[in-house]
Amino acid sequence: MNVFGVDIGGSGIKGAPVDLERGDLAEPRHKVLTPHPATPDGVAGCVAEVVEHFGWSGPVGVTFPGVVTGSTIRTAANVDKGWIGVDAAALLGERLSGMPITVLNDADAAGIAEMTFGAGRGRKGAVIMLTFGTGIGSALFTDGRLVPNTELGHLELDGHEAEKRASTKAKEDKDLSWEEWAHRVRKYLAHLEMLFSPELFIVGGGVSRKAEKFVPLLTDVRAEIVPAELQNNAGIVGAAMAAAAR
Repeated sequence: MNVFGVDIGGSGIKGAPVDLERGDLAEPRHKVLTPHPATPDGVAGCVAEVVEHFGWSGPVGVTFPGVVTGSTIRTAANVDKGWIGVDAAALLGERLSGMPITVLNDADAAGIAEMTFGAGRGRKGAVIMLTFGTGIGSALFTDGRLVPNTELGHLELDGHEAEKRASTKAKEDKDLSWEEWAHRVRKYLAHLEMLFSPELFIVGGGVSRKAEKFVPLLTDVRAEIVPAELQNNAGIVGAAMAAAAR
Protein backbone atom coordinates (compact mmCIF):
# COMPACT_ATOMS: atom_id res chain seq x y z
CA MET A 1 0.00 0.00 0.00
CA ASN A 2 1.25 3.47 -0.90
CA VAL A 3 0.53 6.54 1.24
CA PHE A 4 1.83 10.06 0.67
CA GLY A 5 4.32 11.67 3.05
CA VAL A 6 5.49 15.30 3.23
CA ASP A 7 8.39 16.57 5.33
CA ILE A 8 8.33 20.31 6.15
CA GLY A 9 11.80 21.64 6.97
CA GLY A 10 13.29 25.03 7.65
CA SER A 11 14.91 25.15 4.22
CA GLY A 12 12.93 22.71 2.08
CA ILE A 13 9.59 20.90 1.80
CA LYS A 14 9.80 17.47 0.22
CA GLY A 15 7.41 14.60 -0.33
CA ALA A 16 6.62 11.43 -2.24
CA PRO A 17 4.34 8.40 -2.20
CA VAL A 18 5.73 5.79 0.21
CA ASP A 19 5.62 2.02 -0.17
CA LEU A 20 4.70 0.98 3.36
CA GLU A 21 5.66 -2.66 2.83
CA ARG A 22 9.26 -1.76 2.01
CA GLY A 23 9.47 1.41 4.10
CA ASP A 24 10.88 3.35 1.17
CA LEU A 25 9.81 5.93 -1.38
CA ALA A 26 7.67 4.53 -4.19
CA GLU A 27 8.82 7.35 -6.49
CA PRO A 28 11.66 9.88 -6.39
CA ARG A 29 10.75 12.69 -4.02
CA HIS A 30 9.82 16.20 -5.15
CA LYS A 31 11.26 19.15 -3.22
CA VAL A 32 10.53 22.87 -3.16
CA LEU A 33 12.17 25.62 -1.12
CA THR A 34 10.50 26.63 2.13
CA PRO A 35 9.10 30.15 1.70
CA HIS A 36 10.51 32.97 3.82
CA PRO A 37 8.75 33.97 5.91
CA ALA A 38 7.41 30.44 6.39
CA THR A 39 3.83 31.52 7.12
CA PRO A 40 0.96 29.02 7.36
CA ASP A 41 -0.49 30.11 4.01
CA GLY A 42 2.89 30.10 2.28
CA VAL A 43 3.91 26.69 3.57
CA ALA A 44 0.46 25.22 2.88
CA GLY A 45 0.77 26.35 -0.73
CA CYS A 46 4.14 24.60 -1.03
CA VAL A 47 2.79 21.39 0.52
CA ALA A 48 -0.06 21.46 -2.00
CA GLU A 49 2.45 21.97 -4.82
CA VAL A 50 4.46 18.90 -3.71
CA VAL A 51 1.36 16.70 -3.43
CA GLU A 52 -0.14 17.90 -6.69
CA HIS A 53 3.15 17.24 -8.49
CA PHE A 54 2.33 13.53 -8.22
CA GLY A 55 -1.38 13.88 -9.00
CA TRP A 56 -2.01 12.29 -5.60
CA SER A 57 -5.47 11.80 -4.13
CA GLY A 58 -5.81 10.13 -0.73
CA PRO A 59 -4.42 10.29 2.81
CA VAL A 60 -1.39 12.51 3.38
CA GLY A 61 0.97 12.53 6.36
CA VAL A 62 2.80 15.79 7.05
CA THR A 63 5.68 16.51 9.43
CA PHE A 64 6.12 19.86 11.18
CA PRO A 65 9.27 21.27 12.84
CA GLY A 66 7.73 21.92 16.25
CA VAL A 67 5.45 20.54 18.93
CA VAL A 68 2.18 19.13 17.57
CA THR A 69 -0.69 18.06 19.83
CA GLY A 70 -3.62 16.53 18.01
CA SER A 71 -3.15 18.51 14.83
CA THR A 72 -2.58 21.88 16.51
CA ILE A 73 0.84 23.54 16.29
CA ARG A 74 2.19 24.57 19.72
CA THR A 75 5.73 25.80 18.89
CA ALA A 76 7.44 27.11 15.75
CA ALA A 77 11.17 27.57 16.30
CA ASN A 78 12.35 27.60 12.67
CA VAL A 79 9.22 28.75 10.84
CA ASP A 80 6.93 31.76 11.22
CA LYS A 81 5.40 32.20 14.66
CA GLY A 82 2.02 32.60 12.97
CA TRP A 83 1.83 28.80 13.01
CA ILE A 84 1.31 28.69 16.78
CA GLY A 85 -2.28 27.71 17.54
CA VAL A 86 -3.08 26.73 13.93
CA ASP A 87 -4.98 23.49 13.24
CA ALA A 88 -2.52 22.32 10.60
CA ALA A 89 -4.61 19.35 9.46
CA ALA A 90 -7.61 21.61 8.81
CA LEU A 91 -5.51 24.20 6.96
CA LEU A 92 -3.76 21.65 4.76
CA GLY A 93 -6.94 19.65 4.19
CA GLU A 94 -8.63 22.77 2.87
CA ARG A 95 -5.72 23.37 0.45
CA LEU A 96 -5.78 19.73 -0.66
CA SER A 97 -9.49 19.47 -1.50
CA GLY A 98 -10.48 17.65 1.66
CA MET A 99 -7.81 14.91 1.59
CA PRO A 100 -7.38 13.28 5.04
CA ILE A 101 -4.33 14.93 6.68
CA THR A 102 -2.28 13.65 9.61
CA VAL A 103 0.29 16.01 11.18
CA LEU A 104 3.11 15.12 13.58
CA ASN A 105 6.47 16.41 14.78
CA ASP A 106 9.17 16.01 12.14
CA ALA A 107 11.75 14.19 14.26
CA ASP A 108 9.06 11.92 15.73
CA ALA A 109 8.15 10.92 12.17
CA ALA A 110 11.78 10.23 11.27
CA GLY A 111 12.22 8.23 14.46
CA ILE A 112 9.12 6.12 13.81
CA ALA A 113 10.48 5.24 10.37
CA GLU A 114 13.95 4.38 11.68
CA MET A 115 12.58 2.27 14.54
CA THR A 116 10.43 0.29 12.09
CA PHE A 117 12.53 0.03 8.95
CA GLY A 118 15.98 1.43 9.78
CA ALA A 119 18.76 1.65 12.34
CA GLY A 120 16.48 1.26 15.38
CA ARG A 121 14.67 -1.84 14.18
CA GLY A 122 14.30 -4.32 17.05
CA ARG A 123 16.23 -2.18 19.54
CA LYS A 124 15.11 -2.13 23.18
CA GLY A 125 15.87 0.29 25.99
CA ALA A 126 16.14 4.03 25.40
CA VAL A 127 16.88 5.15 21.84
CA ILE A 128 17.27 8.78 20.77
CA MET A 129 16.88 9.83 17.15
CA LEU A 130 18.39 13.23 16.31
CA THR A 131 17.79 15.07 13.03
CA PHE A 132 20.42 17.70 12.20
CA GLY A 133 19.38 20.45 9.82
CA THR A 134 18.17 24.03 10.26
CA GLY A 135 17.69 23.02 13.91
CA ILE A 136 18.03 19.77 15.83
CA GLY A 137 14.96 17.58 16.10
CA SER A 138 14.69 14.71 18.57
CA ALA A 139 12.63 11.57 19.07
CA LEU A 140 12.89 9.52 22.25
CA PHE A 141 11.84 5.86 22.37
CA THR A 142 11.66 3.47 25.31
CA ASP A 143 11.45 -0.18 24.28
CA GLY A 144 10.21 0.97 20.88
CA ARG A 145 7.48 3.28 22.20
CA LEU A 146 7.63 6.96 21.30
CA VAL A 147 7.66 9.76 23.89
CA PRO A 148 6.34 12.51 21.57
CA ASN A 149 7.43 16.13 21.13
CA THR A 150 10.64 16.01 23.15
CA GLU A 151 12.32 18.94 21.32
CA LEU A 152 15.72 18.22 22.87
CA GLY A 153 17.42 20.56 20.41
CA HIS A 154 16.40 23.40 22.72
CA LEU A 155 18.42 22.16 25.67
CA GLU A 156 21.18 24.55 26.74
CA LEU A 157 24.69 23.89 25.43
CA ASP A 158 27.55 26.28 26.28
CA GLY A 159 25.07 28.99 27.25
CA HIS A 160 23.04 28.69 24.05
CA GLU A 161 20.28 26.48 22.69
CA ALA A 162 21.95 23.30 21.45
CA GLU A 163 20.62 23.73 17.93
CA LYS A 164 22.21 27.18 17.72
CA ARG A 165 25.59 25.54 18.41
CA ALA A 166 25.41 22.08 16.89
CA SER A 167 22.88 22.06 14.03
CA THR A 168 23.96 21.69 10.41
CA LYS A 169 22.99 25.34 9.93
CA ALA A 170 25.38 26.33 12.73
CA LYS A 171 28.17 24.40 10.99
CA GLU A 172 27.48 26.19 7.72
CA ASP A 173 26.96 29.65 9.25
CA LYS A 174 30.24 29.44 11.22
CA ASP A 175 32.10 27.62 8.42
CA LEU A 176 33.13 24.92 10.91
CA SER A 177 35.34 22.03 9.88
CA TRP A 178 34.00 18.51 10.43
CA GLU A 179 36.31 18.22 13.44
CA GLU A 180 35.11 21.51 14.97
CA TRP A 181 31.47 20.64 14.42
CA ALA A 182 31.89 17.07 15.73
CA HIS A 183 33.37 18.51 18.93
CA ARG A 184 30.13 20.46 19.48
CA VAL A 185 27.95 17.47 18.60
CA ARG A 186 29.97 15.25 20.96
CA LYS A 187 29.39 17.66 23.86
CA TYR A 188 25.67 17.69 23.04
CA LEU A 189 25.46 13.88 22.94
CA ALA A 190 27.33 13.64 26.25
CA HIS A 191 24.75 15.97 27.80
CA LEU A 192 21.86 13.89 26.46
CA GLU A 193 23.57 10.72 27.69
CA MET A 194 23.83 12.17 31.17
CA LEU A 195 20.10 12.95 31.15
CA PHE A 196 18.64 9.86 29.46
CA SER A 197 21.26 7.06 29.41
CA PRO A 198 20.26 5.83 25.93
CA GLU A 199 21.53 2.59 24.46
CA LEU A 200 21.59 4.08 20.96
CA PHE A 201 21.80 7.44 19.20
CA ILE A 202 20.54 7.53 15.60
CA VAL A 203 21.91 10.52 13.69
CA GLY A 204 19.61 11.70 10.90
CA GLY A 205 18.90 14.66 8.66
CA GLY A 206 20.66 15.51 5.42
CA VAL A 207 24.08 15.35 7.09
CA SER A 208 23.61 11.60 7.65
CA ARG A 209 24.64 11.13 4.01
CA LYS A 210 28.15 12.18 5.11
CA ALA A 211 28.22 10.17 8.33
CA GLU A 212 31.71 8.85 7.63
CA LYS A 213 33.07 12.40 8.01
CA PHE A 214 31.90 12.95 11.58
CA VAL A 215 30.45 9.86 13.30
CA PRO A 216 33.93 8.35 13.87
CA LEU A 217 34.87 11.62 15.63
CA LEU A 218 32.04 11.26 18.19
CA THR A 219 34.17 9.60 20.86
CA ASP A 220 33.82 9.46 24.66
CA VAL A 221 30.10 8.65 24.43
CA ARG A 222 29.08 5.30 25.92
CA ALA A 223 25.99 4.80 23.75
CA GLU A 224 26.28 3.35 20.26
CA ILE A 225 26.06 6.05 17.56
CA VAL A 226 24.85 5.13 14.07
CA PRO A 227 23.63 7.08 11.02
CA ALA A 228 19.99 6.88 9.99
CA GLU A 229 19.56 4.15 7.39
CA LEU A 230 16.73 6.01 5.67
CA GLN A 231 18.85 9.17 5.76
CA ASN A 232 16.89 12.30 4.86
CA ASN A 233 13.87 10.32 3.61
CA ALA A 234 13.01 9.12 7.13
CA GLY A 235 10.60 12.00 7.78
CA ILE A 236 8.65 11.34 4.58
CA VAL A 237 8.37 7.63 5.39
CA GLY A 238 7.32 8.29 8.99
CA ALA A 239 4.72 10.82 7.90
CA ALA A 240 3.17 8.29 5.54
CA MET A 241 3.23 5.66 8.31
CA ALA A 242 1.38 8.02 10.65
CA ALA A 243 -1.25 8.75 7.98
CA ALA A 244 -1.77 5.04 7.38
CA ALA A 245 -2.11 4.38 11.11
CA ARG A 246 -4.66 7.17 11.45
